[in-house]
Amino acid sequence: MAPAEAPYQINRIDTPAGGSLGVTAAPFIRSGTAAVVDLAWRADRLGYDSFWIAEVTGIEAFSVLGAASRVASGVGLGTGVLAMQVRTPPLLAMAAASLQALAPDREVLLGVGVSSPVVACDWHGADYPAKPLAQMREFIALLRECLSGTAVTFAGDYYQVRKFRLGVELGDRQPKIVLGALGEGMLRLAGAEADGVLLNYLPASHVPWCVEQVRRGGNATIYANIHVGVGNRAAAAPQARYDLFSYAVVDAYACSFTRAGFGDAVRAIRAAHLAGDRDGALAAVPEEMVDAIDVVGDEALVRDTVSAYRRVGVDVPVIVPLTWGMAGQDALEPTLQAAVAPPAPATHGSRRD
Repeated sequence: MAPAEAPYQINRIDTPAGGSLGVTAAPFIRSGTAAVVDLAWRADRLGYDSFWIAEVTGIEAFSVLGAASRVASGVGLGTGVLAMQVRTPPLLAMAAASLQALAPDREVLLGVGVSSPVVACDWHGADYPAKPLAQMREFIALLRECLSGTAVTFAGDYYQVRKFRLGVELGDRQPKIVLGALGEGMLRLAGAEADGVLLNYLPASHVPWCVEQVRRGGNATIYANIHVGVGNRAAAAPQARYDLFSYAVVDAYACSFTRAGFGDAVRAIRAAHLAGDRDGALAAVPEEMVDAIDVVGDEALVRDTVSAYRRVGVDVPVIVPLTWGMAGQDALEPTLQAAVAPPAPATHGSRRD
């Protein structure tokens, strides 16, 4: 835990050669602000380059990133991702610019996406776009104009703004727009219009296809959430199955899992879920899917998994620390340390104990 008497002082370890690395607080967004800020402190101490906060119904991203910026002075600050329906582009520009002003020498990574009907509509009372791709294209265009600091009058199909001017002065560094994307159209849009794309819940084998779609649009930086944990694989498996089941019943993720080669599993999971058979749906999540996406094992396996994603085209792995295979905080520190370490020579077999 960050020392209470000196929360801003960190003995930072340099990131090892091998590229930038981020970590997300996504697994802990219902654990409270203190746990998330502590994760930022740990990540900064270990030399991580960026710290990301997802947003659903738990903590609010920008207020907690602001708190994290005070105890983790070396990391970039990212949202990963925000539902575009919940904030207007001008409001999102104001929030991102405020965060950038708090951390003027660091990257602010403004991750946005279309989310899901459950999150956007049921939980937040917002509309789900009839044409997600078209609305996201317009959203990014308006957001970028709002971040420019110039007077903005915008008349689009989805957004109309008159004479908005951002009231937060930015220096040479401005927030970057990172688009959370799964499908072909959204990936190409990310390449064409965003500064980066954030991939999620995919095996390393599916990364090249995603990169190909992004590159057809442009040269956006490839970020990817990588779900790894140091621990006992057998102990973690039940939670991993539930995790993958909960995403397989979401249409966009079902399509992504199918493209990644898990179509038979997705159909079985969804059929059991539709029939009200929760146990059957969980049992339909195959071992191969667990081991490809929610990877739990020893330190070497975590290091090798991060390296594998880099080799197939991920510019910045973003670690999603899985603590299912060990007890509480005992799982977090070994995972963070293993992921940031350079891969060891291939003289041993990694274990999925």
